Amino acid sequence: MIELTIRETADFLLNRDHFLILCHRNPDGDTLGSGYALRNALRALGKQAQLICNDLPGRKFSYLFPTEELKSHTDARIETVVSVDVADCNLLGSALSVYQNRIDLAIDHHRSHRPFAPFALVDKNAAANCEIIYRLLLEMKAEITKELADFLYAGIMTDTGCFCYRNVTPATHRIAADLIALGADFGEINHQLFEVISQRELLLQKKVLEDLTYHCGGKVAMITITLDLLHKTKVSESELDGITALPRKIEGVEIGIVIKQRGEEEYKISMRSSGLIDVSKICEKFQGGGHVGAAGCTLYGDLDSVKERLLYAVEEVF
Repeated sequence: MIELTIRETADFLLNRDHFLILCHRNPDGDTLGSGYALRNALRALGKQAQLICNDLPGRKFSYLFPTEELKSHTDARIETVVSVDVADCNLLGSALSVYQNRIDLAIDHHRSHRPFAPFALVDKNAAANCEIIYRLLLEMKAEITKELADFLYAGIMTDTGCFCYRNVTPATHRIAADLIALGADFGEINHQLFEVISQRELLLQKKVLEDLTYHCGGKVAMITITLDLLHKTKVSESELDGITALPRKIEGVEIGIVIKQRGEEEYKISMRSSGLIDVSKICEKFQGGGHVGAAGCTLYGDLDSVKERLLYAVEEVF
């Protein structure tokens, strides 16, 4: 892998055409914001560019990100494949696995980034991938319209928890301020992404909190979301983002764990910490990764054994 600078990445993109941009599966605001902003900027520069994702975004993202083009592409002439906010090619999902050996450039900010493309722009100090895309668009002299400002601002808010996470830097605030100056509708974006909740999501939160358990002397809180519970509440996996942060909000809790069932014996693990403990190192033990305060992995087996392995790894930290 050859690591590129912002300037080298700008030249790389400006000298190529017919782009296919890939988001990671179960997309969040950062991968969507990065993908839509880069795609639209490339189009404005006269390039052919399309964006696809393994999964459609959840309800809360639909107000900002048009989703009708995400599931397929129409340009058979693909010259350059770019991934955005993808730390590992396995995170592309099964539908996009066909592209994992065709990715020319990876743009990412995860400290757990595993190289999979011949060229990469990786800034592990960036709180959100959209910070990198913003600087890249400036370097390419692309016009950052209100629409692009909205995309980028939404991505930064998603990955910083509205500036609440410890990954926030002075640069994060400066970029957000620039985007607001460029017209980003920060009030509505924050309202839609962090305040609006459906009745079925509220019901799901109520049910999972009833079964919340504490461990390690109250320093760890864990909730479980089964397929049966999703079926009963009619909540899709794409609507679960708001639940991920719930256990960490409890006073005295240093690590919040959410176990989401995906298959008969497949569980997606989301960990959040107060910042005092690096949960990415815990998740890396299970071939996962992420950030100091937010990370994830996937475990297989029955639910009891999954919980046992998780708690053993967490207890080692304490």
